[in-house]
Amino acid sequence: MMTDDCRPTRRARLGRRRPEMRCRAGAVRRPPGAAPGLRVAVADVCADAAVVTVEGEIDLGTAETLRGELFALHAAGRRGLVLDFAGVRFCDASGLGALVAAHNRVAADGGRVRLARVRPQQARLLRVTGLDRLFPTHDDLAEAVAAARASTASAG
Repeated sequence: MMTDDCRPTRRARLGRRRPEMRCRAGAVRRPPGAAPGLRVAVADVCADAAVVTVEGEIDLGTAETLRGELFALHAAGRRGLVLDFAGVRFCDASGLGALVAAHNRVAADGGRVRLARVRPQQARLLRVTGLDRLFPTHDDLAEAVAAARASTASAG
């Protein structure tokens, strides 16, 4: 250990080590009072399109849940997915990774993942990362559903 002026501390000179502060793998710090977890529920299914309500925080601890649910819907034959993001309070890079993985799987079969009612924080994150060009976003859920149904009907 070193002091601010780059000299070894007394403890380091004596060969004693303090326990190091380490981050536990997968540990996620949430603000006090924040509800942990993520809720993913299918709200509507029409032909090969599904509307999925996503609520909570998409982070390192919950991104795999989102990815798994979206993969399962695709495996069940849903080529068009509309994700209602109105209830998403937080999304980090691992959440974006889950969305991109779902997009890649769905797009390989000619489908599309659309986002509806995205909060300003997540919309900014999509713009900054350039993912706003990958995911069509809609302010209105009904508009997103109509677009998904039209694209899956024309593709089928």
